[in-house]
Amino acid sequence: MKQEILERMRQEVRDIFYEGLAAVDPETCIHQCCSIQGPILKIEGKTYDLDRFTKILVLGAGKAGASMAFALESVLGDRITAGLVIIKYGHARPLNHITLAEAGHPVPDENGLRATKKLLDLAREADENTLILCLMSGGGSALMTLPTKGLSLLDKQVTTQLLLDCGASIHEINTIRKHLSGIKGGRLAKAAVPAVLACLVLSDVVGDNLDIIASGPAVADPGTFGQCLDIIRARGLAPKLPPAVLERLESGARGQIPETPKKGDPAFEKVSHFLIANNSLALRAAQKKAAALGYHTLVLPAPVEGETRDAATLHAALARQILAEGRPMKPPACILSSGETTVTLQGKGKGGRNQEFALASAIEIKGLEHAVILSAGTDGTDGPTDAAGAIADGTTAERANRLGLVPEHFLSKNNAYPFFESLSDLFKTGPTLTNVMDLHILLVR
Repeated sequence: MKQEILERMRQEVRDIFYEGLAAVDPETCIHQCCSIQGPILKIEGKTYDLDRFTKILVLGAGKAGASMAFALESVLGDRITAGLVIIKYGHARPLNHITLAEAGHPVPDENGLRATKKLLDLAREADENTLILCLMSGGGSALMTLPTKGLSLLDKQVTTQLLLDCGASIHEINTIRKHLSGIKGGRLAKAAVPAVLACLVLSDVVGDNLDIIASGPAVADPGTFGQCLDIIRARGLAPKLPPAVLERLESGARGQIPETPKKGDPAFEKVSHFLIANNSLALRAAQKKAAALGYHTLVLPAPVEGETRDAATLHAALARQILAEGRPMKPPACILSSGETTVTLQGKGKGGRNQEFALASAIEIKGLEHAVILSAGTDGTDGPTDAAGAIADGTTAERANRLGLVPEHFLSKNNAYPFFESLSDLFKTGPTLTNVMDLHILLVR
């Protein structure tokens, strides 16, 4: 009977995740916010008279790019003059009017560089009779890569990998990216002047900061070269950075290089942004599903950030408190959270932050009969793996021990993927073609 309950909970945690995922499907979200009647395109409360434009371009980058482009084609059809959207390898789908270019993520590559040059050229060719529909989603920062003058692609690759390995937050990473780029941090908007820009944005960052999502290519940048240097020094990266990168940041901080475009720059006068989906939308749908399955539900009010293992320990503590004291709610209980944690690499194992979250949780909830945790990325990819995340329960550590696997050893090596692969507990969705950060789901009965 106990095993039957646990298996049911493991299926329920999957069902809850997929319900949240469905709510942030880019096609659904674009059709909800975009409509066309005659020559009038309506995006949320703003209207665009398409008859006044001689060209309609679709430009963009991100993991959700293919689905966003597909939906926009179904709205606009033959009205689209041309388009280019940069997506992650394996995320393509057939389109009629918009070209998809596949590129590297999370570390940029040559394909991304070539595609970004073409995208910027399209923007520069726009005139005052051009409407540019800009599709931006998580992953756009790496996919849309164009090192500024004096930097090479290798400089960008090394810098990106250093920031990822040291556990820097996405806000820190993108603050630096914008100051090393020829297109991020508002520079796409400057290149497109005097065209009209309407940006459809799917958020994958805590706080939905438009300047952080895909590094804000059409958004005024509040960051500075000085802040970049503060991040580099705090993370101890200065001795490891490519010399050209450090020299650029230091020169910028001395005022020898122009800053990124700031608020009030005329380049943003014809730019509008529309947030079409975020993780709050996914959480509400997941919560509704959990309630329908009979769980008392609670969504943690603050996004989960910081070190992954600390976040996992918090969720495990909640599971124990629910079972021992019936607080913050009595079982059956579902705790939902979202965010983007970081992993400071200590080993050279295989995995990602969600698999690490599940592994750390498995150690903490060992022995709890009816506790299940799923941590997964809504983009379907966790780190450099083919898994979205993993599922852990109160029997995970014991089952691992029977196979001769020591959970603590795998955790110390950041080696969660082979651990969960041995237990058949990896959570694989394939590319979801959306991206609104991670979802963490805790079930307790």
